[in-house]
Amino acid sequence: MPVALAYRAQIAIFYVALVGSGLALAQAADNQHFDPGKAHHTPQGFRNPASGAMNKPLSDLLRWNWEAWRDNLPPAPKAPTPRVDRPDLERLHAYARSDAASKLVNVSYSPTAPARTVPTVTWIGHATLLVQSGGLNVLTDPIFSERASPVQFAGPKRAQPPGIALDDLPPIDVVVISHNHYDHLDRNSVVAIDAHARQRGASTLFLVPLGQKPWFASIGITQVVELDWWQKHVVRGVEFHLTPVQHWSARGINDRSQTLWGGWSVLAADLHWYFGGDTGYSRDFVDTRLHFANRQTPALGGGFDLALIPVGAYEPRWFMREQHINPLEAVQVHLDLGAKHSIGMHWGTFPLTDEALDQPPQDLAAAKREKGVSDADFSLMKIGETRALPPRSP
Repeated sequence: MPVALAYRAQIAIFYVALVGSGLALAQAADNQHFDPGKAHHTPQGFRNPASGAMNKPLSDLLRWNWEAWRDNLPPAPKAPTPRVDRPDLERLHAYARSDAASKLVNVSYSPTAPARTVPTVTWIGHATLLVQSGGLNVLTDPIFSERASPVQFAGPKRAQPPGIALDDLPPIDVVVISHNHYDHLDRNSVVAIDAHARQRGASTLFLVPLGQKPWFASIGITQVVELDWWQKHVVRGVEFHLTPVQHWSARGINDRSQTLWGGWSVLAADLHWYFGGDTGYSRDFVDTRLHFANRQTPALGGGFDLALIPVGAYEPRWFMREQHINPLEAVQVHLDLGAKHSIGMHWGTFPLTDEALDQPPQDLAAAKREKGVSDADFSLMKIGETRALPPRSP
């Protein structure tokens, strides 16, 4: 079988058999969290208030696969995704944690402040990032497996190993999950993270959208808090808010949108940061900025210091538009959020759609020129790179 055809067959399996791809069967399950007063709730699950259910007919899936096979897509990347030669593990492990450490964010900072007190972000790959701020180590959508799939013999395969091996991570205080697709919620990874914490006599807290807690319980993970849109959970003074995005959820063919999805707005004294997870373009980003406006006035330090925005997995637009933003829309998200700086993620790791793995940086550069956004305002990272961030100061 030609390589392109074999790839498309894997993608078809991934979208149909693994995440439903809009071909959901009749859903008999009741939404235990159903609130008729909330527009994104349904008796069986959840929806996007602006666009409704995100269902694609089988004809669209067949058209996508036929056109990709015909045009031999995706093209091979011309260069591998950039990565650092050696991650800065010493710095990551030196970061000050604990209740006492979290109080360090209230001291006066200077360019010479100790590295152990300065917030950082590290790109591990895809949508997995380590953010150190507020005295916490926070991991987003961790996937360290070889494939984004329920099985490791089929499905999209990593083009680059994780920038930091799971065993080399510093102690993880909080994991935030945006939704339950296999490239964002990986069973092997969350089980290993939970086990590592237990081995140290500690625990990792998993913050998840509504409906996901039973799945975690089924694999033995009990330190889980699930939230609805606009709800928050506070960990050692750091606020974690689940905020709306336009997407969907599923881990099989009969559970489509039975669990919620979302982005995360995290407010610590030294950093306000946003994690977009996976999303189509909507006014949710403007709504998020407005929701926190009274917490982000100029006198209080301004808007989000950092936004982590997906920039990959967007072609073809006729099939992906509602669920995945492209780089031009990603730059608009940056503007909608009013972020001081944004970093593009969700690219260069797994071949999920029709663009080459190295296409997003080129399209992002063009999008920034079109929107008048500088490299200083919106940038990309190397896999495994750690970047120190200016601490927030009112």
